[in-house]
Amino acid sequence: MSSRDAPRFGSAERKSALAAAFQEQGEDYDRLRPGYSDVVLDEVLAQVPAGSSGVPARAIDLGAGTGKLSWALVGRGLEVTAVDTSAAMLDTARDGRPTGEGSAPLTTHLASAESTGLPAGSAELVTVAQAWHWFDAEAASAEVVRLLAPGGVLALVWNMLDVTIPWVHRLSRIMHAGDIHREDFLPTVGAGLELAGRSVHSWEDPMPTQDVIDLARTRSYVITAPEERRAKVLANLDWYLHEHLGHAPGTTIGVPYRTDVFLYRPSSQRGTPPTVHGEPGNREPEGERAD
Repeated sequence: MSSRDAPRFGSAERKSALAAAFQEQGEDYDRLRPGYSDVVLDEVLAQVPAGSSGVPARAIDLGAGTGKLSWALVGRGLEVTAVDTSAAMLDTARDGRPTGEGSAPLTTHLASAESTGLPAGSAELVTVAQAWHWFDAEAASAEVVRLLAPGGVLALVWNMLDVTIPWVHRLSRIMHAGDIHREDFLPTVGAGLELAGRSVHSWEDPMPTQDVIDLARTRSYVITAPEERRAKVLANLDWYLHEHLGHAPGTTIGVPYRTDVFLYRPSSQRGTPPTVHGEPGNREPEGERAD
């Protein structure tokens, strides 16, 4: 697969430092980062084979973080194991059962995506949301192929600010949002996986203006910045939203997002031909892909 517009970290040390920066951001990340829409879940789950003998389909969510996607899958009736290298993030995930999810459990597992230690063939679905760029693509791909049961599918999902909209493009630059892909972006995956489908979904996340400002606190650039630089970014966002755009403090605004979904199957399986839905528009890379 192409590595066009792949994450750029500069060095392995820089990548490790940025990854470590998220370890203590669980509560803010869970509160401020968007979840995953029903249309995205519908598309992914339509590709998942049913569990055997009435048993729920099994999902492994790699790089699960605070469990946003994990819990959404639990809500759809799947048996889910959330995997992450951060005990703090998994603590937040365990405490984050959404209202109305009943007694369905979420299993958490402290491990890397490249070597989970989970049984082979133990999932009909493997998901990775916002996290594939943190992994060693070759090793993680091999582990995914090992984990997938026959007919299983890998779903790579990214929520991104929709920078085709001019005011959002400027917002992303002030915020130093790094998770903006080029339109021709394809994730780098190992030779054992084949692209089975791609789709794009546009939507809005309603947020009070202060939450939009605080959203910057979940970005790696801001997390790792010196206090003076961090304060400047937040002050610039305050000016942009309240003075330049004219929103009253506390007003709820719709923040435009797009969700990109990439579906893969092991190379030995025949997948559906790659498809692209929606009207993506143009976009350009934005600095370090580390959010």
